[in-house]
Amino acid sequence: MTSPTPQFHLHGGQTSSEELAQWNLFLKEFFSSKPLVASPFQALFEPLRISHVDAMMVVGQLGQTMDGRIATVTGQSKYINGRPGLTHLHQLRALLDAVVVGVGTAIADDPQLNVRLVSGKNPARVVIDPKGKLHAEARVWLEDGARRLWVVSEGVEITAPAGVDIIALPTLDGRIAPLDILKCLHQRGLNRVLIEGGAETVSRFLQAGCLDRLHLIVAPILMGSGRASLNLPAIEHMDQALRLNVLTHLLGNEILFDCDLTAQRVKISS
Repeated sequence: MTSPTPQFHLHGGQTSSEELAQWNLFLKEFFSSKPLVASPFQALFEPLRISHVDAMMVVGQLGQTMDGRIATVTGQSKYINGRPGLTHLHQLRALLDAVVVGVGTAIADDPQLNVRLVSGKNPARVVIDPKGKLHAEARVWLEDGARRLWVVSEGVEITAPAGVDIIALPTLDGRIAPLDILKCLHQRGLNRVLIEGGAETVSRFLQAGCLDRLHLIVAPILMGSGRASLNLPAIEHMDQALRLNVLTHLLGNEILFDCDLTAQRVKISS
């Protein structure tokens, strides 16, 4: 049975004073050491406070259609999820220390990765870009007080925009290991991390056993074709499939599947 989550009835990015007060109170409670007061916010977000594996909490997020698509065949995806789903994404950003995207998403969507739909602190913005392809004018690099980190391959020569930190890591077959990325973020004090996209990036973190939870928001849309939400190695038998412990929540007319991946999560920090 699904549980309803408080809905922000946003118009032009604005909420009512009552809705803002409710969210602001929850924000304060979330970052305190006190137990959370029972509420729909508590039911949805309390699992993100503490990892049962180590000091890090890593959450993947995907918004998809009912037939498992995140974009059309041409890559157009704005917007599969409605306002409740988008608001949930911004709430996740406000609760976590850093948001991570791959360079493909950074180039295709030119996202801001901030919390403009809700109150809260903008997370650090992290782009995984082995070849250093992202241009200096990308919106993720805009100075707004949030930390900005550019993860590239060792030996790649780039000039970062002012205030952007470069993290150079080894690659294997042109890819940087998710575990290496998370260890570097942990060393920089970024312990609650959102892996926001795209599908390839979330899939790699999932396959590497680097996610505590996966928030999968399904919109009531059928596309029939398009880009798949996950890209994992093929299996031959159903007993090889990853069967998940899942809680479900209603976000307007969309359903959030909160998938607990603790059992397969590798240790990241000591």
